[in-house]
Amino acid sequence: GPTRKMPLTASAMDFFQLFVPDNVLKNMVVQTNMYAKKYQERFGSDDAWIDVTLTEMKAFLGYMISTSIHHCESVLSIWSSGFYSNKSIALIMTQSRFEKILKYFHVVAFRSSQTTHGLYKIQPFLDSLQNGFDSAFRPSQAQVLHEPLIDEDPVFIATCTERELRKRKKRKFSLWVRQCSSTGFICQIYVHLKEGSGADGLDALKNKPQLHSMVAKSLCQNASGKNYIIFTGPSITSLNLFEEFEKQEIYCCGLLSTRKSDCTGLPPSMLNNPETPQSRGQYRIRMKGNMSLICWYNKGHFRFLTNAYSPVQQGVIIKRKSGEIPCPLAVEAFAAHLSYICKYDDKYSKYFISHKPNKTWQQVFWFAISIAINNAYILYKMSEAYHVTRYSRAQFGERLVKELLGLEDTSPSH
Repeated sequence: GPTRKMPLTASAMDFFQLFVPDNVLKNMVVQTNMYAKKYQERFGSDDAWIDVTLTEMKAFLGYMISTSIHHCESVLSIWSSGFYSNKSIALIMTQSRFEKILKYFHVVAFRSSQTTHGLYKIQPFLDSLQNGFDSAFRPSQAQVLHEPLIDEDPVFIATCTERELRKRKKRKFSLWVRQCSSTGFICQIYVHLKEGSGADGLDALKNKPQLHSMVAKSLCQNASGKNYIIFTGPSITSLNLFEEFEKQEIYCCGLLSTRKSDCTGLPPSMLNNPETPQSRGQYRIRMKGNMSLICWYNKGHFRFLTNAYSPVQQGVIIKRKSGEIPCPLAVEAFAAHLSYICKYDDKYSKYFISHKPNKTWQQVFWFAISIAINNAYILYKMSEAYHVTRYSRAQFGERLVKELLGLEDTSPSH
């Protein structure tokens, strides 16, 4: 749960600023102004530009965040006369001023001589966000590693051409998270860049265990020695990785797939389906030390690798139509934690900022901001402030937009 007690009067902005405080926003102001100055030195002066202020930067973020609630295909629709126009917030800043800030917006204006990382333009922001996640929340023992569902706007999908859709789907990075499975709070973000389309690019490694093993190690680098139980999908599950994690006192439970998983070191007899027909709920087990390989049958064979649960402990999967199906406890736990993440995706994935810039660092930046707002809402729901006002996720987003635009008084006396 949360590590600090927020006051009853805490606003949406107060929760958001646990992760994106004023000093981070002030840095964006400085970097944007530096980039604008350098850009104009190189390409000619821009008479319409005046240095951005902290108030304007907050309003700029507010306009972008508003697209996560109203899902307009372009943030500029706010100033239009169409369906997505929003006169109540359009008056705070002119469209031309917004477009100028958007043109020059930067988190890190210049590459330093030591930088080789492709995300250098937002790495300091991602590091600051990570510190905020770590200091504001203590996760539960059970956590999940996965790629969160990033919802595409259905209105855009319905109206865009096939060419636009193909172009839009080619993201140059994959976003992975470590998520507390009892609250949905995202504890850690890992961005893997597609460095090139060659043999070592993301596409070439998509189903290869070395990429997913590297992702898992990066996401769990702060988790050692805490007795966490990590649930993983088939692409991450492997005996070598789980044994490595066990040495760091991180325990695992993962679904295995003979097609997607690295099955090195696992007994082949357990990976092949038995010829004799099996009834639902039957399972076989093989053990090596603390590690168990479970093959469980339920309208198909499901294999699980775990060192977090005893294979002899019984559990049940409850189905609406067929009632209770017996299974090992590891299978029940896996199903419960993964169903929670599906619920999280259903509830929160539609609140990702729908502005889709061309630059990869900006795409990652807006995804990270969206995750920060979802985390802020989760903390709000666990605080006493929620019992006073009880905002839904959409209402919380609208409050945050108004507070960033200065339309709401956020002082405690309010």
